[in-house]
Amino acid sequence: MTASIEIGASVEGVQRLALKRANRHGLIAGATGTGKTVTLQVLAEQFAAAGCNVFAADIKGDLSGIAVPGEPTPAWASARAAEINLPLTPGAAAVTFWDVYGELGHPIRTTVWEMGPVLMARILDATSAQEGALTIAFRLADDWTKEGKPEGALLDLKDLRAILNYVAENGDTIGKQYGLVTPQTVATLQRKLLQLEMDGADHFFGEPAFKLQELLRERPDGKGTVNLLAAERLVQSPRLYSAFLLWLMSELWEELPEVGDPEKPKLVFFFDEAHLLFRDAPKELLTRVEQVVRLIRSKGVGVYFVTQSPADIPDTVLAQLGNRVQHALRAYTPSDQKAVRVAAQSFRANPGVDVAKEIQELAVGEALISTLDEKGAPTPVARTKVRPPNSQVGPVLPNIRTGMMAQNKEGRVYEKAIDPESAHEVLTRRAEQAAAAAQRAAEDEARAKEAARTPRSGNGGGAARKTAPTRTRSSSSRTTPLERQGGRVASGVLNTIARELMRGILGTPRRRR
Repeated sequence: MTASIEIGASVEGVQRLALKRANRHGLIAGATGTGKTVTLQVLAEQFAAAGCNVFAADIKGDLSGIAVPGEPTPAWASARAAEINLPLTPGAAAVTFWDVYGELGHPIRTTVWEMGPVLMARILDATSAQEGALTIAFRLADDWTKEGKPEGALLDLKDLRAILNYVAENGDTIGKQYGLVTPQTVATLQRKLLQLEMDGADHFFGEPAFKLQELLRERPDGKGTVNLLAAERLVQSPRLYSAFLLWLMSELWEELPEVGDPEKPKLVFFFDEAHLLFRDAPKELLTRVEQVVRLIRSKGVGVYFVTQSPADIPDTVLAQLGNRVQHALRAYTPSDQKAVRVAAQSFRANPGVDVAKEIQELAVGEALISTLDEKGAPTPVARTKVRPPNSQVGPVLPNIRTGMMAQNKEGRVYEKAIDPESAHEVLTRRAEQAAAAAQRAAEDEARAKEAARTPRSGNGGGAARKTAPTRTRSSSSRTTPLERQGGRVASGVLNTIARELMRGILGTPRRRR
């Protein structure tokens, strides 16, 4: 059984990462263009070859080349392999492509309920008052679910909007039981939900929901599968991107059993553009990230953050990253110089390596590397030339990607979205029924008033009494509370219909059927 994977070679010898310590997490850092993506590709294919499943976000599309052999071998790769005496064997990893939008991979979805109020607040960039309103909406849905009511099902964004509308329209009742929510707060959240839909996020929420077992599926040949998330479009919505990956890590932590320190990790999770997770994140979210990173290693999962500088990662998280690969940093500004110092201080000292100096002199494809040895102690930092990957460097051709997707029976299960009855349908139907009942009551009352004003004919053969003409009153001059309530409900239903029509006319994204 393979005990370690090869990263590259230095003057001290081949630099390896012990599989037994791979769940102690890691960091791949470096300025743009220094070789981080190739290093990620090397680690991913080496982990897969050793029987570990991998999940990675493909930010630029370059990582998709791991799905095909590196033939013909580029001249630079052959030269590097010969230089460090680590021969190449052209080959490819088994790859499953995923995509929130269902364009460059199989759709990957979750429900609004599984995302939870904290991450939904993060996605919506909600204030504390707006996050409170979301929490109340989720609590209300939870209570309904416990009572067996179908309106508690929060599956997609329509359901969340419907419950928020219910909270706004029943503010007095909701406020007494859960807390006050102002109509202005709900209106602001509704606008943010609309913007989220226009950005295409409605593709991500719904059913069938993604099953974590897809990431842990074992292969007959004993090798691991590389699960690639096509993130070129997703990363343009940074909050959705970071919340999605954090949700995935949280779900893994909550659902996987404890395994301690296995001989190799069940799953290696690469979090590219990791600074997006921590930028402007509230303290509560940072605390949750720290807890997940600290505890998930005992579930057999290794998390590797990929970013430009170690300074992008909070110290409480950085302290838990035992395996470090540091590519070149450029110190042009005072903040850049601080980042160099942070990076230099994070390595175990090596008398033969001046980290602060060499970190600025590294060539493309070179890195300062320190990993945990078999006993869990960090190895001395070594200036290393990273080995080339055995797979193709650069994106895979579209027709090859499409062919691989067509052959993946497990992934194709998610291609057709389903929309079962949930909060949106139930609450909309209830509003329509209330509006219809109010309309019938108003009509009955109008007929009763009309009947009361109609004159009666005289009896006993006498002449009919003449009555003065009755002045017709405008129906809008005096209405009952029931009529006014019915009008508000009907208006809400009509507004909903109008919004649906307008959304279709303007061509904004809709959830695929």
